[in-house]
Amino acid sequence: MLDLLSLLSFGQGGWGNALLLGTLVTIALALTCVPIGLPLGLLVAVGARSKRRLPRAAATVFSTVFRGLPELLTLLLVYYGAQIAIQHLLERMGYAGEFHINAFFAAVVAFSLVLAAFSSEVWLGAFKTIPKGQYEAARSLGLSRRTTFVRIILPQLMRVALPGLSNNWLTLLKDSSLVSTISLVDLMRQTNLAVSATKQPMLFYFVCCLLYLLLSALSGVVFNRAERRFGRHVQGAR
Repeated sequence: MLDLLSLLSFGQGGWGNALLLGTLVTIALALTCVPIGLPLGLLVAVGARSKRRLPRAAATVFSTVFRGLPELLTLLLVYYGAQIAIQHLLERMGYAGEFHINAFFAAVVAFSLVLAAFSSEVWLGAFKTIPKGQYEAARSLGLSRRTTFVRIILPQLMRVALPGLSNNWLTLLKDSSLVSTISLVDLMRQTNLAVSATKQPMLFYFVCCLLYLLLSALSGVVFNRAERRFGRHVQGAR
């Protein structure tokens, strides 16, 4: 038993540091996708509600494609497909060197697109809860569209959308394990390396399971507090 626990130590011969670094990479990847994917998803939702045909069609195609493709396939298309496309473009421009896309960057792009597609549906559902009278009241007060959206509509959208967005976040957190396929050393990749080196799959996969559950539990605490904060005015009105 002590021999097994020593494999999780942070000293020499232990995999504690490697698992911790892998966990930090997983967290960093997910957190980097949020400020890209959620605003992009909101933009897609706004486009889907547009009265113009082109933005509405573009939003529909974007949402359909990236919600329909498996996350792993999206990741591979971004990592390998974009790399090949840029390489051909550079060769046509006379550049003879070899071009490589950073694995972390490719993962951020791929998962941000997926997050945007799924969160756009959550934003759309939140938009439907906003009474049209609020837009009309804002116009009658002389408020610009930007001010109306930022000061009146967006806070209400956040309150309604947070439960759905929390599910999107948890899905993103779990899907981040797919980056091990492009050799990005995240928690899952470090776990697989530890298993290969020590031949102790149950120990390290169990620890990996606990770490993902811990991240999910901490995420739940954060989102619960956020929901209470955005819903405090509604609770106060009651």
